[in-house]
Amino acid sequence: MDEPADVRVGRGQRLAEAVREDLELFGVDELEERIAVLQAEVARVQAQIDRKRAGRAAADALFSGRPG
Repeated sequence: MDEPADVRVGRGQRLAEAVREDLELFGVDELEERIAVLQAEVARVQAQIDRKRAGRAAADALFSGRPG
């Protein structure tokens, strides 16, 4: 029998699944590891936001000086 084709995961789907997980199933060490991973992800997302804002500000500064 043929194996099923890889299912493409939608944007943000894994995060949505993670927040619905039953935390009662995790031990303290696993929960602490989960917090560390989530904190690292928050920092990564914040850095991306900062890069995008900086890029937008640079583009705005470049084009705001043009007449028209």
